[in-house]
Amino acid sequence: MSDFKETRLSSEEIFQGRVVHLFRDRIRLPNGKESTREVIRHSGAVCVLPVTDEGEAVMVRQYRYPFSCIMLEAPAGKLDPGEAPLAAARRELSEETGVEAAEIIELGAFYPSVAYTDEVIHLYLARGLTFLQQHPDEDEFLDVARIPLKRLVADVLEGRIPDGKTQCIILKAAARLRAE
Repeated sequence: MSDFKETRLSSEEIFQGRVVHLFRDRIRLPNGKESTREVIRHSGAVCVLPVTDEGEAVMVRQYRYPFSCIMLEAPAGKLDPGEAPLAAARRELSEETGVEAAEIIELGAFYPSVAYTDEVIHLYLARGLTFLQQHPDEDEFLDVARIPLKRLVADVLEGRIPDGKTQCIILKAAARLRAE
């Protein structure tokens, strides 16, 4: 196998936002030539799929500005500085849905777009659910819905759920639960 490694020569921050930072990097290619890469740096995120004993997934519907529509998604959110992914999963689950879970199972990492961002979304399955009061962030407006996991799998396969992290977690959680 060839060495495809690209080496960063310099990095210039173009934009620093609340959620993302955009950099323009000069790099050396494997053939010795130089090129440019634009990279979005992200602090990371979590996505957690709570599933009831009856096989219903607890989902959220929220407006997504870039697409000007309401999306059906698994509860998710970014990591706070220094926050462990498991702690963030529990926090986001409680904030967005009011759910507490007796058991949270790691399902791996999801890289949403490897070409231009270093964002990693840590995926979790939550079981043994207790339903309390949701307490979303002040700039977060969402509805909670319980939907049979089997229906969500069909919706993913038939193209009715466009969000990548949600597609991934639904299929991974369904496969994990089927294997038990």
